[in-house]
Amino acid sequence: MNTKLHAVTDALGRPIRFFMSAGQVSDYIGARAMLSSLPLAEWMIADRGYDADWFREALKDKGIRACIPGRRSRGKAIRYDKRRYKRRNRIEIMFGRLKDWRRVATRYDRCPKVFLSAIALAATVIFWL
Repeated sequence: MNTKLHAVTDALGRPIRFFMSAGQVSDYIGARAMLSSLPLAEWMIADRGYDADWFREALKDKGIRACIPGRRSRGKAIRYDKRRYKRRNRIEIMFGRLKDWRRVATRYDRCPKVFLSAIALAATVIFWL
């Protein structure tokens, strides 16, 4: 069993929202699920997995500017702010901090609900550290 964790962080890299999906599904599923609960923000920095025209339009409708590089298979190249995209490391650092928790890193829990609750507990502590 594998799962994929989608996360939203603030500008400081503190975790705000999580969504867990099956590991074999596309990142679009997580994007669609979290779209309605996105906080007010000026920019959305995401990796190539979230590159979709409908997602960019939905962000634009919410008043959020997208900083998402285009997929390599995309016919027309998408322009994005490369300097701003380097700040995505804050999200990677947040995932690294989650994995500092042994229970999260080794995935002792087989049930996704229990695993997500362990992630929520770790994220609560990480938010305040």
